Amino acid sequence: MTRSLTILGLESSCDDTAAAIVRHTEHDRPAILSSVVTGQKDLHAAFGGVVPEIAARAHTEKLDFCIEQALHESSLTLQDLDAIAVTAGPGLIGGVLSGVMMAKGIAAAAELPLIGVNHLAGHALTPRLVEPVEFPYLMLLVSGGHCQFLVARSAEHFTRLGGTIDDAPGEAFDKTARILGLPQPGGPSVEQEAARGDPARFAFPRPLLDRPGCDLSFSGLKTSVLRARDAETARYGGLPRQIRADLCAAFQHAVSGVLAEKTRRALRLYLAEKPEDPIFAVAGGVAANKEIRTVLEIVCNEQGVRFIAPPQALCTDNAAMIAWAGIELFRLGRKDTLSLSARPRWPLDQTSPAMLGSGRKGAKA
Repeated sequence: MTRSLTILGLESSCDDTAAAIVRHTEHDRPAILSSVVTGQKDLHAAFGGVVPEIAARAHTEKLDFCIEQALHESSLTLQDLDAIAVTAGPGLIGGVLSGVMMAKGIAAAAELPLIGVNHLAGHALTPRLVEPVEFPYLMLLVSGGHCQFLVARSAEHFTRLGGTIDDAPGEAFDKTARILGLPQPGGPSVEQEAARGDPARFAFPRPLLDRPGCDLSFSGLKTSVLRARDAETARYGGLPRQIRADLCAAFQHAVSGVLAEKTRRALRLYLAEKPEDPIFAVAGGVAANKEIRTVLEIVCNEQGVRFIAPPQALCTDNAAMIAWAGIELFRLGRKDTLSLSARPRWPLDQTSPAMLGSGRKGAKA
């Protein structure tokens, strides 16, 4: 008998509090019955970035309301659910802990199975939520805190081909916005300003393109923007609006160029495995950037590879991807106990060396 699964997902790894319910019957397409996301933009606006303590407190205050709304929108109760899935890491530990403790409470009270989900796996499995995608496929996870090329071989097995050795692209966008006096989050602000600019006015570097492999670096690019801003400010006695737009356009163009070339390299490695249906997918908050999507799609068309980019609402942090990852893991027999721990660091590929070093709590990424 074909079994239907209905799972509540919770996400609280950074500054978005989210709850969603996803239902899936084998051999059918998944259905997102509800998806609620509450942001914290106003809470962090005065600080130029996310303050972990403020984020954790807000998650604690908002999680139950998000869950109630998700249940209401889906016309379901806790008794209609098969399990609870929750982001158990990586992320800001206070926020992750808020979600894990809430999930444990619901699982214990409603006597439901508990599934701890790697936040990165949620993004990496999103293509299978929106389209019929078979393993293995090549994934570019590009967000505020992470940037990795991954071959997704199953819901539990990922091979990293390369990643950032310093700042993630989203972090570089945020820092660039801060340098240029634009509001946070930096990605949408820089993209909007870049639409008015000339990307050829400034020649910013393309880090690591002179080295083989798929690793990336964006911290030097951000420093180049800072130096260009200082030079233009000294020249004009301030930063003219058009110069700021040109800086944004040139920065965004450089990021797109780096990602395009590294994607070509990652595709060569992936295609060497001779997959039956070659697929390249992109997810994460930076995947919402229109220029980046466009250049990646062009690269895929050059290589004859199917390109998949989830809708913008599923690229940024959300709980539908956590619920879906929970369904995939649950079908593989995965269940966690109430001893499930919140993890600030949790690399998706646990066999490759850590990209960003490690500490007492394990590898960062």
